Amino acid sequence: MAAQHPAGTIELTITGMSCGGCASAVTHVLREVPGVDAVQVDLASGKAIVRGAAAPETLVQAVRAQGYGARLG
Repeated sequence: MAAQHPAGTIELTITGMSCGGCASAVTHVLREVPGVDAVQVDLASGKAIVRGAAAPETLVQAVRAQGYGARLG
């Protein structure tokens, strides 16, 4: 079962992260997306929690453009 998050929160599954630098890169690229208020990336679980009004597909595309895999959930 997917984790429950407040409205305006999007959970992404990120693949391809292997170190803290990868998690930092994903955090940075997500923070640059218009409408993002906050980002939390967890390397161990491969999850990113994004708060704000950004379109989910825009978040996925931003992460993929950095060379990582991304999908909703």
